[in-house]
Amino acid sequence: MNSLTRVELARLVAHQLPKEGFVNLGIGAPTGIADHLPEDSNVMLHSENGILNVGPKPDEGHEDWDLINAGKMPVTLARGGSYFDSSLSFSMMRGGHLDIAVLGAFQVSQGGDLANWTTGDLNGAPPAIGGAIDLAVGAREIWVMMEHTTRDGQARLVERCTLPLTAVGVVAKVFTNLAILEISAEGLVVQALFEDTSMDSVQQRTQAPLKASPHLGRFGRDGVLIPS
Repeated sequence: MNSLTRVELARLVAHQLPKEGFVNLGIGAPTGIADHLPEDSNVMLHSENGILNVGPKPDEGHEDWDLINAGKMPVTLARGGSYFDSSLSFSMMRGGHLDIAVLGAFQVSQGGDLANWTTGDLNGAPPAIGGAIDLAVGAREIWVMMEHTTRDGQARLVERCTLPLTAVGVVAKVFTNLAILEISAEGLVVQALFEDTSMDSVQQRTQAPLKASPHLGRFGRDGVLIPS
């Protein structure tokens, strides 16, 4: 099925961030958002290992391996950026000083429950949770960025999470390679679809029931959202 690549998904999320604010990028795919912020963005990106105002990845051959994000990937520091220790970084996370945290996930429920860590029995990954719990309960808003289904076609958007929960009822918005969805009191509401993707085809890949927004929009590979 035609869908966004991981890089294109990062571009989509980058273009949906507010014009200013403090935003944490979780380990994995969300770190790619730093490479696609619009030129007029005044967002300051936070990395939980102790960086504020993270810039895009450096050009090949210009990496500084003493300057890495929480995923141990080389980054740059944007103008006005700063470094600090983990205790201060986690104080920012736990103290409500981050406007948005963009996290990856294994599953998100229709009620906004988040499962984004592993006990070590999934695809051979080591058991780890990192700062996900701190971000999930400390940031003012949680966005999830993930592929719509697993590699074997299993739904990641579900009625009820079957994997260990990171936090309950915290997710506000979900970006996948097929759709943008919001968590409402009525469940999962599709705000926009990728190009010519249909509601029926997305529903077939979603275990929880979906509702279409009355203002259902579209987005393309350029990350630009086109309202209805």
